Amino acid sequence: MSMSAGCPRCSAPVAELTLGPDVDWSCPEHGSVVPLWRPSEASYDAFAEHLKTASSFPTYLPWPMSPGWTVTDFAVVGDGADRTRATMTCSSGTSELDGPVDVLVVTEEAGTGLGARCAGTRHDDPGVGEGPPTVRVRIESVQVPLWPVSTSGQPGEWDRSVVVGEAHGRWLWIVLRPASAILLLQDDWILRDVSRLGPPLVETPFGGPPPPW
Repeated sequence: MSMSAGCPRCSAPVAELTLGPDVDWSCPEHGSVVPLWRPSEASYDAFAEHLKTASSFPTYLPWPMSPGWTVTDFAVVGDGADRTRATMTCSSGTSELDGPVDVLVVTEEAGTGLGARCAGTRHDDPGVGEGPPTVRVRIESVQVPLWPVSTSGQPGEWDRSVVVGEAHGRWLWIVLRPASAILLLQDDWILRDVSRLGPPLVETPFGGPPPPW
């Protein structure tokens, strides 16, 4: 596998432990974890491996991608076809108002912790906010409401905006850098599960520096 294993909750490497017929993964900070698999660089071949590892679990990208935007990072949390817990993608480009922009999309089962890591928040599960949603995105024909998640008091708290909601029974996080890029989501954004995209995936651009998370 060209992707390396890590902890979904932090950047620490994980140790592979063989316990009889089973394999366990251990993080020095979080103990036993389901591993996160991430490539050293974004490429079509690595993304094909990502989709194979994720199996039937959705992998969302903004679609169609705007001209000049590329897929700069992705990851999957899982240790087998039936134990996928989360996926993440990052698409990067520029906007007229914000300059360079990174958009990270995470979908995960409750308690996984990948969304909180990408967002820089303390708690694995954000909860759903009160009041009307800040924005809505579409996943195919379904509108998904998203509420803001506070990053107050966290390092770099003013460098990003975070919104979260529920889609198909899982948490859906969107993290945007810089924070002002949240306005991009006002333009009826569509997320697509690219695991079912087929031949158009070949034309998807990959490459560029991945964001810190």
